[in-house]
Amino acid sequence: MKIRFPNVSATLALGALALTGASALAQQAAFSLSSPDLSGGTFDNKFVLNGFGCKGGNVSPALEWRNVPPGTKSLALQVYDPDAPTGSGFWHWAVYNIPPTSASLAQGAGNEAARLPAGAFGGNTDFMDTGATGANGNYGGPCPPQGDKPHRYIFTLYALAVDKVEVAGGVPKTGSAGLYGFVLNKGVGAALLGKASFTATYGR
Repeated sequence: MKIRFPNVSATLALGALALTGASALAQQAAFSLSSPDLSGGTFDNKFVLNGFGCKGGNVSPALEWRNVPPGTKSLALQVYDPDAPTGSGFWHWAVYNIPPTSASLAQGAGNEAARLPAGAFGGNTDFMDTGATGANGNYGGPCPPQGDKPHRYIFTLYALAVDKVEVAGGVPKTGSAGLYGFVLNKGVGAALLGKASFTATYGR
């Protein structure tokens, strides 16, 4: 009687293909954030602050995201410069209660409240009351001190299982970006379903 052994090589190859396919699917499903305006990793002058010695256009860059985690009820955006010489960094942009059906923020959405998705609101930043960001007082572009090394600007999008982050966190809408940062990272607990981020740099 002739005994047939399984083709070990073929079995291993199929297993490897299955693992590769699963890995590819996992990568495709990763929650991600990007900007077509900052694809080179730095800011054009159009997106730089117009104030504090900088003479940019102060237009907020367009943002896009994919693969929002299941169960997400709202999204929140914060933009932070950890290199600012303040001892606590500097907050440049914040938008809360973005509906999960949204997949982007258009260029200039941070310059006029009416351009934000319905239900979303621009939160306070460190430009509050400076007059440097215009009437909306929300997006403020990069403007590091002259001679500093290029600063990093970290864009982070949070996926939340709550409709209104200020209600879930027990904080006022006018709360600081730092306060909201705590709520988003710790205060909402398991209601934080995921984070997506990228970093762009700027120096002068």
